[in-house]
Amino acid sequence: MSVRVRFAPSPTGPLHIGGVRTALYNYLFARSKGGKMLLRIEDTDQARYVPGAEQYIQDALKWLGIEIDEGPVVGGPHAPYKQSERKAIYKEYAQKLIDEGKAYFAFDTPEELDTMRKELEAAKVDNPSYNAVTRMQMKNSITLSADEVAQKIANGEPHVIRLKVPLKDEIRFKDLVRDWVVVHSSTIDDKVLMKADGMPTYHLANIVDDHLMEITHVIRGEEWLPSAPLHILLYRAFGWQHPEFAHLPLLLKPEGNGKLSKRDGVLGDFPVFPLQYTDPANGEVARGFKEDGFLPEATLNFLALLGWNPGTEQEIFSLEQLIDTFSLDRINKSGARFDIQKAKWFNQQYLRERSNEDLAGAVLPEAGSPEKAAQLVKLMKDRVTFASEITSEVPYLFKKPKSYDPEIVASKWNDQVKEAMPIIANILEGIPSEDFNSTQIHDVLFQSLTDMGIKAGKIMQAFRLAITGEGKGPDLMLMLEILGKKEVLERIETAIQVIQN
Repeated sequence: MSVRVRFAPSPTGPLHIGGVRTALYNYLFARSKGGKMLLRIEDTDQARYVPGAEQYIQDALKWLGIEIDEGPVVGGPHAPYKQSERKAIYKEYAQKLIDEGKAYFAFDTPEELDTMRKELEAAKVDNPSYNAVTRMQMKNSITLSADEVAQKIANGEPHVIRLKVPLKDEIRFKDLVRDWVVVHSSTIDDKVLMKADGMPTYHLANIVDDHLMEITHVIRGEEWLPSAPLHILLYRAFGWQHPEFAHLPLLLKPEGNGKLSKRDGVLGDFPVFPLQYTDPANGEVARGFKEDGFLPEATLNFLALLGWNPGTEQEIFSLEQLIDTFSLDRINKSGARFDIQKAKWFNQQYLRERSNEDLAGAVLPEAGSPEKAAQLVKLMKDRVTFASEITSEVPYLFKKPKSYDPEIVASKWNDQVKEAMPIIANILEGIPSEDFNSTQIHDVLFQSLTDMGIKAGKIMQAFRLAITGEGKGPDLMLMLEILGKKEVLERIETAIQVIQN
């Protein structure tokens, strides 16, 4: 059987960046094996359903280039791919377990369940839950007669369906990341499979869907590892072969202690979601990698190495290279620290690989003309992390400086500079406007100053100050070219008047 994997998020809000990594690992594994990638929307928890969240998930995957072979939009042989549209299927399989004595109806009210828990806690029971022992004191189809059960159902009395977990059984399975996992059934409670509202729980729905959709590998977050033994029991109950499991390490806070959360992003001033998201309930806006200026290919490269070791010193991988290199046996067991500075480094590397034409198009609205956009890219491409910084980091190229760095004025604007500044203006005045480019400016200016016995190194920072108002920045000659002769001469004149007076 060919490899088939699924990404199965719940539409309860924006897709966390940890979920994106899970989707990416599924995608890389499927493509590396020539298999299929499915998207399944697990929306059985209708109380937590958030309008727009499903579309957000699809938009995020599309932005990142994670292609879906089967799913709600593209369709496929196992449609529908939304669990809320598959209720009849789950009911059928839950009934099958009832008929075979592997599940049962439970009629306990919330008050009765609460009383049971309190009594167990008071008795200091190790595992205070609804299980093979406690079920015998509760109101269910094991303790009630068949007639009583039938009457309650006929009367429309609220009830759930629970899995009948064996009292003495050992669940063993080999996780592709964690190795062997062994759990005794006495630690597992009789989980609800069908809720009172007729909707399945995650446990039943995902098992049935994974089987019917022929999923061969379940690659999911570490937080689902405690549920895996229960899922193995469900596969056994149905008589099905379970898929291979691989539970991924957590994404940790930047300092390395604890799971990465939305709050960490707020406190650390970085995004933890792929796309910007506005909460429909309160209007709260969560930042996105895309809107912060991260490139999709840089984001994927960064995420791929958070928990996976390629076995080489190489860090920059195209999507095709990731597919060729990826393997589950190189996924780490321990959590991966979320280093936003490393994410920025990746973005910087990929930005530099973008063509000047692409970047010029991105900054054209701010630049005002194709010529100036191209000049700005040439000036800033190797100095910035995000494309937006090509213009935002050099505001003085769009507006004359309104003030001048007082520290530079105090330390550099000396008598030598006062004498040299009009001379510089004179030299630049003599360069024809059509030849006012960075190379010509540099050669003429430096040669002329040398001929006059003026050391350029002693006055260049003050000259930069006159042009930008600051003492440091990108290549000064290129900036002069971008500003143009007329603007440069006006700025020198203004600086002489403002600073010297």
